[in-house]
Amino acid sequence: MTKHNSLFPDFAKQRPPEHVMRLERLGSFHQSRLSFMRVLLRRMKRDNWSVDRPIYELDDKGVGIVTYRCKGPDRTYTLIVYAHDLPAEKRSDRVIADAWDATFTLYDGEPSSEDIERLSKNVPLQEAGRVSETEFVLSRANKSVRLFDYVRDCLSKGEQPEAERLDEVGYLMRTTAVYGSGKFGAADRSKWSGRNEFQGSFQPELLAVWLIRCFAADWVEHMAKVKGGDNAVPLNQPLRRRLGIGNSTGLGMAPFLIKHPALIHSWINAREAAFATVADIETISAEDIVTFETLVKRALLNSQNWHSQSELQIPKIAALQDDLKKLIDVIGTDILQSSYPWKALSRWTEENLSLEGQEQTVSLVIEPYGDLVDGFAETMSADEQSAFRINGSRTVEQVLQSIHKHYGWAKAIAFDSKSAQARVWYVSEEKLEPRLGERFEEDIEPYEQALSPARDAMRLRFTLLNQKPDETMAMFLLRHPEHRHVVRRLQILDEAPYGEIRDNTIDEKMLPIDLLRCKLSFFGATKFDPRSDRWVRITMYQHAPYPDELDTLNPDDCFLPRLEK
Repeated sequence: MTKHNSLFPDFAKQRPPEHVMRLERLGSFHQSRLSFMRVLLRRMKRDNWSVDRPIYELDDKGVGIVTYRCKGPDRTYTLIVYAHDLPAEKRSDRVIADAWDATFTLYDGEPSSEDIERLSKNVPLQEAGRVSETEFVLSRANKSVRLFDYVRDCLSKGEQPEAERLDEVGYLMRTTAVYGSGKFGAADRSKWSGRNEFQGSFQPELLAVWLIRCFAADWVEHMAKVKGGDNAVPLNQPLRRRLGIGNSTGLGMAPFLIKHPALIHSWINAREAAFATVADIETISAEDIVTFETLVKRALLNSQNWHSQSELQIPKIAALQDDLKKLIDVIGTDILQSSYPWKALSRWTEENLSLEGQEQTVSLVIEPYGDLVDGFAETMSADEQSAFRINGSRTVEQVLQSIHKHYGWAKAIAFDSKSAQARVWYVSEEKLEPRLGERFEEDIEPYEQALSPARDAMRLRFTLLNQKPDETMAMFLLRHPEHRHVVRRLQILDEAPYGEIRDNTIDEKMLPIDLLRCKLSFFGATKFDPRSDRWVRITMYQHAPYPDELDTLNPDDCFLPRLEK
């Protein structure tokens, strides 16, 4: 819910929800120091976590078992890896795949040999198997074969791969699912959400992904040693850090932003509060300006290494590169020497840059101010049950006022037109995953999920306009229970104004990848490469430290490539 403690600035100083919560803008978000990967690594460094590899049993085909033991001040977690010899014809990133190059689970504690044997019969099966409450995460990954083989061949000959070849892809392996929070028998979120090391969102999943990245680098070095023997060399650390872990993500993730308004508000509100806090700085030093200019140049280099085959993304990357060059030029003017320079720069970006450039600037502006903004990371969670019980004493008039406040923009949409209701969100029977269908081309309307809040709010409004203004929701919902979910949502939004997307989520022109991009940016993902309007490839942890570097490197200085000296 909306925070009003001393950490947060006056809400009026933040960018308003009607400005921020548009799909096109949300689909232009970038990772920032509040992204969950960075929060995790920052905490691990602060608390002196250590990682070792108790089991390393890989044969000459790279098949076997590896474990990565992660020790914190209070608890230990172990990633168990099952590496496979996957025939090329079975390698697929699609959710219908039934075999992968490697499969993983994150175990709560240190597994016994019996645990590893039990899990060996289930983890490689993924959805077809079952894990237990001692496992927090279930995942799988495939090699990026051409890059994996290229790096293996270079190392086997005692040579290092070319940095440019690494940057073209950015990862040796990509995950095709990272399941947690009770899926397929794994521990429910309630088991770990109160643990200090996992405060925030998706922390066990992102710990698992970080360790999977370690395995990818270890695996390619193992295969280089198999091929080259004594001639083989390990990948040098600067090149190693250029490799993240890839991910393929589809529609299954998209409805999350619609289903969890209180949580999404906590994410967006923290980001906007951080930006407003920095924008409220009255003056900055010449050193601050140099630091910011360096960050912009690093972001430009990152954008130049961002490759996509998508007709949707290619022009956005080109616009971002132009934007960052303009930003470098404007730094040389007196705009940052004025009072409230970051506020002035924000106004300039709104007038001169694309949405990609505007939202990249937001991330870059807060980057140097960890002492001011890192505390907001502790607010990026929500008690989603607190507002679940509907307040039956609210009147028709009060609810109509809430509709006007949160959905006034939707009054202009003709929801009886085919274009405005072209899509249907439903759940596939086979995979129990969200899907998006065409209302007037498929017989799927009877299976529609409640993922069109704007349309449903307008339906509620139409009904309420014919009721007595002082009638209570308790009485109204007895006659019209079909509107309960909207009344509850309005009650949440009154306390969580960033919780609603200010666009029609069933419109024929709606792009689900905008939903994916927003959520993944909060994870810390980069190099978004849409493969259609419904699924995207990303890179995670690129440039981040490996476990053996946490004590010497600052994780927050590693999520953008370094400039060549």
